[in-house]
Amino acid sequence: MDIDIKNLHPLEIKVLLNYKGDEITAEQIGSQLGFESQSNQIFSWLSGKELIKEKSRTLRTIYELTELGAEYKAKGTPAERILNLVKEKGAMSLPEIAQALGLENKDVGTAFGQLSKEGILAMDAEKKASVKNGELSTSMKAVRALLDKGNQILDSDLSDEEKKAMAGISKKRGAAAAPFKVIEREDLVYEFTPAGLEAKKMLQDKGVTGDEIGVLTPEMLKKGDWKGKTFRSYNVNTPPARLIIGRHNPYTVFLDSIKDKLVSLGFEEYDGPLVEAEFWNCDALFMPQFHAARDIHDVYQVKSPTMAKEIEQPYLDRVAEVHKNGWKTGSRGWGYEFDRNFTRRLILRSQGTVLSAKQLHKANIPGKYFGIARCFRYDKVDATHLSDFYQTEGIVLGKDVNMKTLLGLLKMFAVEFAGATEVMYVPGYFPFTEPSVEIHVKHPVLGWIELGGAGIFRPEVTKPMNVDVPVLAWGIGIDRMALMSLGLNDLRELFSPDIENVRLRRSK
Repeated sequence: MDIDIKNLHPLEIKVLLNYKGDEITAEQIGSQLGFESQSNQIFSWLSGKELIKEKSRTLRTIYELTELGAEYKAKGTPAERILNLVKEKGAMSLPEIAQALGLENKDVGTAFGQLSKEGILAMDAEKKASVKNGELSTSMKAVRALLDKGNQILDSDLSDEEKKAMAGISKKRGAAAAPFKVIEREDLVYEFTPAGLEAKKMLQDKGVTGDEIGVLTPEMLKKGDWKGKTFRSYNVNTPPARLIIGRHNPYTVFLDSIKDKLVSLGFEEYDGPLVEAEFWNCDALFMPQFHAARDIHDVYQVKSPTMAKEIEQPYLDRVAEVHKNGWKTGSRGWGYEFDRNFTRRLILRSQGTVLSAKQLHKANIPGKYFGIARCFRYDKVDATHLSDFYQTEGIVLGKDVNMKTLLGLLKMFAVEFAGATEVMYVPGYFPFTEPSVEIHVKHPVLGWIELGGAGIFRPEVTKPMNVDVPVLAWGIGIDRMALMSLGLNDLRELFSPDIENVRLRRSK
């Protein structure tokens, strides 16, 4: 391997020159050269040049006292403090103990449970903790001994009994709630390669020390500090540093362009939260509560809180009647008893149409509205499907709008926004529109793909919201439009961690 010592950093030079043995560690670099914070960087440079190689690797486990552990060490563990208090004051209820010691109820409950299990305290007939056996158990004494050992304890220095006790009071993650934090460190030992030894000899022969001046500053010229100094050689063949100019993510730019175009056409933008009630996501859209899309495999439920506090009136009552018997829409409804509790269930919105449902009762007539919504729906991820995706959702309200108007809007999305050259309309079904249609475009690699669905809102959707004119509605997958516009073949490329690929795509 050719060695060019001109490319060696001063830190690398000092390491090569200052170690005579065949082993080198981070501790040595830190204590002898003062490069503790740079040791990993130096090892990385030297390894990359194949001047050193890893000789051995040893894993060490260290237990470090946390702030909570320091408090336990100084004041006593909750169990110790409770035992001492009950010994001194006599029988006390758990809330009284918590108040006297300034501990949280849950901590007192946990500690009392341990003391009770060990037969140290007991609960009497008045529900008060009293002393049964006033001596700490072996395990509690072991915990006290560990707290008194020091701020850092090596696992290798502990006996089997101490390791068992330490396992119950230490954590690797979330250690703020434990007396000890578990830290795992790897001790790496490196050795010089033949190339490293040769580089060392070359440095010695040329009298290079690593103290050479690398940058001549105006201050040095002014004071004359450069006189008598040795300067570091420059390698004119070294490539310059790459200048990486900041850029917007190409998909973000595409989303912004969709907004700009729709606003320029006179559309008003609306938005809404990611978490919605079943009412707006489904019920207000005349989707029956027994619809298959409500299944847990299609909709993501929110764990906490699980329910919305309330649903806005009079829309709740009207939608409930629509589902039951059609209300005043001329429909027979779905013919079931509407569950007013279920409709408050919180979920991640599964479709952008929820924005339209919430906008209807506030919309101007005539009016044009759109939103760009992040939606979440269980799906098998592949080239054209993601489990979370963007939709552009919109409505057009007016006496004179019709299906021909809608088809023109859909073609605009396909041709002007997505850049498609072949477009196809396919009849579709949605519980909230009639008639309904799907728009498909031909991708040069993936073939025909669906961009989204559209239709005219049914009276069961519009009349409960005080709307009596036709309402055109669409939900188009922006992710799939981006496939066409950005020249991609897989939706997953939109969210690629490969920065170089993203930059290349942006420059096209």
